[in-house]
Amino acid sequence: MTEVAREFRKEPTPSENILWQALRGRKLEGRKFKRQQPIGAFIVDFFCSAERLIVEVDGIVHESQQEADQQRQELLESLGLRVVRVASELVETIWMWHWRWCGKHLALIP
Repeated sequence: MTEVAREFRKEPTPSENILWQALRGRKLEGRKFKRQQPIGAFIVDFFCSAERLIVEVDGIVHESQQEADQQRQELLESLGLRVVRVASELVETIWMWHWRWCGKHLALIP
């Protein structure tokens, strides 16, 4: 999985690249995010371990795999992780809004 994740990091989608520029270097509320992070049998787009938060950028391919995405999300949530899904077209058009929106999900975990 590590090799696959490394390959994914070499060729991000435009929306993943935009969001990565907003998250990298602790730019969001001082939180450290990793991109294309292996978690079990999955590779998640972005992961903040301190907050147990996964941010997934959903492109057009996700329209045809909604059921699989839902099952994957439920499995990740069963591990105590939170999953935030962001549509790629929204990242590409109004990424600043999403940056602030993600920040709200970093509030204290109950």
